[in-house]
Amino acid sequence: MKNKSFITFSLKTMAFAIGILTIQACSKKLDSVYLNPNNPVEVDIEAVLPNAINQMTSTAAPPTGGGGGSYGCAAEAVLMARYIQYWGDVATNNSYDQMGGVYGTGSDNTGLVWAMHYYGIGANAKYIISRGRWQEKWDYVGVANALFAFSWLTLTEQYGEVILKQSFDASRSQFDYDSQEAVYDTVRKICDSAIYYLNRTDGAVSPANLAKGDTYFYGGDVNKWKKFVYAIKARSYAHLSNKTIYTTNNYADSVIKYCNLSITTNADNATQKWQGGNFSGTNNYYGPYRGNIGTLRQTAFIADLLTGASAASPFSGIIDPRTPYLLNENNNGTYKGILPGQGSSGLGTNDQPKNFWRQLFSSTSTAVPDSGRYIFNNLAPFPVITASDMQFMKAEAAYRKGDKALALTAYTNAINLSFDLLTTDYDNRIPLSKKITSASRAAYLTDPKVIPVSAANLTLSMIMLQKYIALYGYGFHETWTDLRRFHYTDIDPATGTQVYAGFTLPSVLNVYNAGKLAYRARPRYNSEYLYNIPALQTIGALASDYHTKEHWFMQP
Repeated sequence: MKNKSFITFSLKTMAFAIGILTIQACSKKLDSVYLNPNNPVEVDIEAVLPNAINQMTSTAAPPTGGGGGSYGCAAEAVLMARYIQYWGDVATNNSYDQMGGVYGTGSDNTGLVWAMHYYGIGANAKYIISRGRWQEKWDYVGVANALFAFSWLTLTEQYGEVILKQSFDASRSQFDYDSQEAVYDTVRKICDSAIYYLNRTDGAVSPANLAKGDTYFYGGDVNKWKKFVYAIKARSYAHLSNKTIYTTNNYADSVIKYCNLSITTNADNATQKWQGGNFSGTNNYYGPYRGNIGTLRQTAFIADLLTGASAASPFSGIIDPRTPYLLNENNNGTYKGILPGQGSSGLGTNDQPKNFWRQLFSSTSTAVPDSGRYIFNNLAPFPVITASDMQFMKAEAAYRKGDKALALTAYTNAINLSFDLLTTDYDNRIPLSKKITSASRAAYLTDPKVIPVSAANLTLSMIMLQKYIALYGYGFHETWTDLRRFHYTDIDPATGTQVYAGFTLPSVLNVYNAGKLAYRARPRYNSEYLYNIPALQTIGALASDYHTKEHWFMQP
């Protein structure tokens, strides 16, 4: 993987990160005597914020360049999105295609969100909050809390038990793990703190100054950051649908409330944008410049779902007009995909899809033109949370509480928002003959198999499958959380078939799975497995099948 970026925050800032760097007293004394004019002790928080924001995807934004390495959700999804069959490897028998985890090696695979939280976002967010309070830049403090809320929720839903109470305590060399339930509670408290600070207009609050550190995300728009925070809060309730407290505490109403306060139009989408140029941190992680996805290929599940080839799908026989925007055709001009762990097996040469940079199936070269569609090119904007995502979440909550009329309205809005996003932000590389037209869109949306005439005919399977399509590529963590809530193959009571109809488990599971499915990731090796072994033992993280242990959020 290419990583030409450099650290944007000071040595003092790095001291907040767990397991990254311990600054000895003698080095502090030396630093105070031999100050480096090119590495100031005090860094402007305006220069630190871009790196913190971009860790949500994995890279750092201009104007300050990169920082923190290839951490974050986009980087993690290269391997772990194979669990949900966004894509698979061109080679056969890949461990992650077989839902395998990491055991007994020094690899940091599956530890990139851990590093994103405790290092990439955590160190920077702590620094921004500390300096922002002192400088009365309450908008920066609010944004840093918003990033922390996102980071804590993503962290616990990938790893389960994590270090909460003792996190960022530089006096410790070992850390105890806390329950996932405690992290969920903390996420909501941080959301409330973020809203409090984002609502403040006193002190040194300045939209123009916030925009200096937020150029490539929300452009310093505090109201959009508030919507982002409410989206995190909505997720914190929606993801507990399996638990008894979801019903007893009326969490469906909380989901709907916070979805209404969150991102409702594509203009408010939380999206990372890029400047381009000859730096990793200024380009999309999935573009050919960074060279990270050369071996990935679309799967049969998404291809069959979009083309109507899946007999099990409620949309069977219907070609989705979004197909050429999201997928790549083969030499036959059709859309096929690979099966997990099987590479090109079972696909004739002319049925093998082009790769995500639109080269031959067999090509893994990064020295190719930047011709990928959708999110797979150097300058493609990368969504983090979208209005479509929020509307599907609202539809599910309304469905669960028995308000099918509201569920159908939100479901319809969600699909329309997905279409609008593609035709607005990802239309320019689509051939004229393959573009979505008013007629093709209307034909799809008026098909009762897609949007039922009666709300009584809406099913949970329809909601979750359409959400899968809308979030394809960028929404790995949200989609993985959804699939885990349904244990991948749970049955929809209304249909008697799988909620994720047509989703077929790998024919061969990794040997370390012991016949079970992957539900979590192992914590980052280059921190936890080097010094925190006693704490790992308490949560069972030394077991070879730890990645198959169910989460608290999945259980009743």
